[in-house]
This record gives sequence, structure tokens and C-alpha cells, in this order.
Amino acid sequence: MVESSGAKGVLRKKLPEHAMELAQEEKYRLKRELGWFELMLFVLGATIGAGIFVLPGVAAAKFAGPAIMISYALGGIVTIAVALAYTEFASMVPVAGSAYTYSYVALGEIFAWIVGWDLIFEFTMIASTVAVGWGGYFNSFLETVFGITLPQAISHDITHGGIVNLPAILGLLIVAWIALTGIRASGIANALFTTAKVFAILFVLTVGVFHIKLENWTTPFAPYGLAGIMTGAALTFFAYTGFDGITSLLEEVKRPERDIPIALIGGISLCALFYVAMSAVITGMVHWTKLDVPNPAAFVLMQVGIPWGGALISISVLFGLIATMLGNSLSASRILFAMGRDGLLPEWFAFVHPTRRVPRNAAYVIYTAAIIFAGFLSISELAELANIGGLTAFTLVTISVMVMRYTDPERKRIFKVPAIWVIGPIGIIGSLALIASLPVVTFIRFTVWLIIGLIIYFSYGYKHSKEGTGYYIGKENQK
Repeated sequence: MVESSGAKGVLRKKLPEHAMELAQEEKYRLKRELGWFELMLFVLGATIGAGIFVLPGVAAAKFAGPAIMISYALGGIVTIAVALAYTEFASMVPVAGSAYTYSYVALGEIFAWIVGWDLIFEFTMIASTVAVGWGGYFNSFLETVFGITLPQAISHDITHGGIVNLPAILGLLIVAWIALTGIRASGIANALFTTAKVFAILFVLTVGVFHIKLENWTTPFAPYGLAGIMTGAALTFFAYTGFDGITSLLEEVKRPERDIPIALIGGISLCALFYVAMSAVITGMVHWTKLDVPNPAAFVLMQVGIPWGGALISISVLFGLIATMLGNSLSASRILFAMGRDGLLPEWFAFVHPTRRVPRNAAYVIYTAAIIFAGFLSISELAELANIGGLTAFTLVTISVMVMRYTDPERKRIFKVPAIWVIGPIGIIGSLALIASLPVVTFIRFTVWLIIGLIIYFSYGYKHSKEGTGYYIGKENQK
């Protein structure tokens, strides 16, 4: 087999032209039906979720105390720096695959595989984590509105005394049905559910600000010091993951070069503002030692004597978290699809439904895996796994943008990161610092996942890669 021009084994790179050419082939073509506003709603939908409706209580109670608001601010600074890098790359290579494709272009195939394998892991873990949070709010809704308490055996994971978390599985089944209907239907559903989610945040902020007790912020503000703030930042960083995967929807966007910068930067800025404000209000309403609950937004309202507000929030969050599961599972399936299309995984994964134009087989795999994880693992285990995956991808994408500035400075860039040699290192160092704050067991689990991925790459992907088999050279000869 003849290798592509410039190929160097596992370090062979994909030309941006090759990526865009493959996206135009009829059997792989997706529908371009999303505008910038719909895309920004996907950013908000995929990003705002368990990270703000579930994790701030746990992170405040166990690590940061009221200083959790600083933890969220630190995560926001790192994320905005990384989002700028994603935006520059998306404007250069507007195809599916997100960081997987960007690493393929800038660093080489082996790095692309690692990032792609990592992203599938990250987005699936996020969808599963949010599903567990959805299940917690679903249980709260049943108890508050109907007085129904589901048996622990079928409503909790094994760690929390159950056998299987059926409410979490139900949430993912609803999302799978929406996603497999088509990208247009997914966009409409996401817009509706994201609106409900933003309403829930604004409601808590508006009502909660009148119930803040300043002593809740000062007894003490940072009970575990800087280490607690950093650990809280590493855990709540989960709140910012998900936006990056929206770049995997580029082939379904009408004008990606214009729409992506507006959607990414605007969406992440709004998220950071919401997160800091929400964490401040929650820890101000109820003392941080009482917040180790799976539904803190509803919990604090009930604690200050507004049970109807807790019920309203539970309903809004139930709809809103569906949008988070939807956005991240769509991202995971598109990356799996892109890897199959590139030959690194079997062609079966790249099958596109002939009428709905969605990567059906890839979606089946992602939803099956997400359901298994959500049904049997705890929310903290899932969040930690999602975080290390997201931070690894963030680090490599930021490096990739800096590498491309050096190796291909003349390539057209619709959007360029300002002060790249300052903002780039902020994103890289910040991501690495947050990775270092995660528990050791998370590294062990993540390493096992990467080893499995490398075994698959060297036994299949390396041999069947379209960049390595002369696929593009053959197409040029046919012309």
C-alpha cells in the first residue's frame, strides 16, 4: 500500500484539504441545518448541566466551601483560553471530529487517535454523569409532586446501596430517541430544553439573592485552603466540558467559519457568568456543610421554605439536563463516526442513515455504553473520569494551535487567537494544573482506557488508516 504524501508512520498528518474532501463524499455527507444561534444554544445545552445543578453542592461540602465560586472562576479562565484555540482551529478545518481532527492535522495520527479515543471517553462519561444527575432530580420530582419514593435497588448505583439506576437509564433512552430522529429535530429539542435550563438558573438567582446570609460565606470562606479551591476547580471543571464537542457538529452548520466563533466564545462567557453567580447564591443560602446532595438547586430552595420553588426547579432541570446529555452524546457519536470515516476504526462506524443523515451505528454504540456506565457507576466516579478526558483534550488542542502557527503560518484563518503565545500557555498550564488535582485512582482508570485504545490502534487503525493506505492518492489518480 502506498502512503500519503509526507506520511511518516504513526506521525503522518492529515492535510486539511483531505479532511474537507472526505466530508463532501455523498455516503459520509451530513445535513447543514444549524445557524449560529442554534449552535450557541447547543454550546449552552451541552455545557450547562450537572456541573452547576449537581456538582457545586458536593464540591463545596467536600473541598472548597464558599470558595467554590473562585473554583468556578478559575475553571472559566482556563476554558475561555482553550475555547479561543478551538475557535481558531474550527475556522481552519470546518469538519466533524473536534480535537481529534485538529490533532490529526497538527500533531499526527497517533496523537489524533489518543485524542479521539479520549474524547469518546470524555463525552460518553459526561452524558452518563448528567444522566445520574437527571435521575436524582427525577426521584426528587416524584417525591415532591406525587409522594412516590422509588425503591433504592432500582434508583441508585451500587456505591450508594442500589443495584441499577433505572431513572438515569430512562433519561438516556429519551435522549437516544431524539438524537436518532435527525439533527434538525435535535436542534429544536435542544433549544426548548436549554431555555428551561436557563430559566431554572435565573429563577434560583432571582429568588435566592433575597435569602443569602453573609455568615454562610465567612464560616469559613475557604475551609480547606488553596488545595481545596484547586481540587474544587478540578472537580467543577466538569461544568465547562462539553462545549468543545460542539465543534464536532461543524459539518451540520450552515456557515461554520462565521457561526463557530460567535457560538463558542459567546456561549462559554455566558456559562462562566452563570456558574460563578449560581455557586455564590447556593453557598450563601445554605451553609456549605449541608450541601452534599445530588440536587443542590432544588435543595436550597426547600431549605429556605420555598418547596414549590424546589419542585419547579426539579421540572426545569429535568428538561435542561436532557439538553446536556443530548449535546455530549451527539459529540461522542460524531467523533466515533469521524474515526471510522478516516479508517482508524471499521467503516461500520461511519454508516450514515440514508434519509435522516445521522451516524446511526456510532450513535448505537455511544448510547449503549452511556447507559451501562450511568446504570452502575456513581456520579463522582463518572465526573472525575470525564474531567481527565476533557483536560487532556484541551491541553493537546491548545498545543496544536500553537504548532500550526509555526508550521503553517500562511494558512487562512477566519479567526485568530489574540496573543497566542500568552493565551496558549495559560490554557496548557491551567489544564495541567487541574489534571494534577484529580485523584490517583482516576489516572489509573484513564491509563487503562488509553492502553486499550492503543492496542486497537496498532492492531487495526494503523493498518487501515486512509492517510496510510494511499486513499487520497488513489482518488487524485482517478481524477
